[in-house]
Amino acid sequence: MKLQLTRPLAFIDLETTGVNIGADRIVEIAIVKILPDGTKQVKRKLINPLMPIPKASSDVHGITDEMVKDAPSFKQVANEIKQFLDNADIGGYNSNRFDIPMLVEEFLRSGLDFSLEGRRMVDVQKVFHMMEQRTLGAAYKFYCNKTLEDAHSAEADAAATSEILEAQIERYEHIGCTVDSICKFTGEEDIVDFARRFVKVNGVELFNFGKHKGKSVVDVLRMEPQYYDWMMKGDFALHTKQKLTEILNRTLLKKM
Repeated sequence: MKLQLTRPLAFIDLETTGVNIGADRIVEIAIVKILPDGTKQVKRKLINPLMPIPKASSDVHGITDEMVKDAPSFKQVANEIKQFLDNADIGGYNSNRFDIPMLVEEFLRSGLDFSLEGRRMVDVQKVFHMMEQRTLGAAYKFYCNKTLEDAHSAEADAAATSEILEAQIERYEHIGCTVDSICKFTGEEDIVDFARRFVKVNGVELFNFGKHKGKSVVDVLRMEPQYYDWMMKGDFALHTKQKLTEILNRTLLKKM
């Protein structure tokens, strides 16, 4: 059984300066895009994060300040990457919690609104953890019987992830072979913001942190409007601030 696509599926993998979505930056991006006819297109770029790469991060992915000093910034390549991802669903390994939020944040810093509206997000890690509970290297060995060379090279990781999904749909026929069927199997989170400062319960956005945790965002903004200003001035991810503003604007429109 082969993966059946009605639109492109782009597997992304990022190497970064760290894991703080609001503060850290991308140093390498690789995209392996599979087209409905089965052909693959690959895009890989080193990125100058415009900040020092911590040694602890370089020790993981092998990318140093010297390697990226002449590389473009994300803003310089943002439109090219956005166009490459046009009309594509997004796949990855732990991508729903890290790669996609980090990518969206970088687009927002660059002044581009990368919309996920209408896109499906296929997180191969979710299938794997539901079935086997392992890491990317172990998943590659288990499903593809291959050793993952150049682990933490963004292109190698993205390519391995796409191969794992192909092997998963062969092994687990009940998950189907379409993006819709795979997302139905893994379950799709009703995400408000990628930093998960808000959650949605029964269609209502709630705070997921701090003194208002569990309270309706709309109710808090009505009772304590200064909380909006505090968050907008605080060290929160741009995507979180964008969603908070959307909720506030929606609340104001209802009053009109």
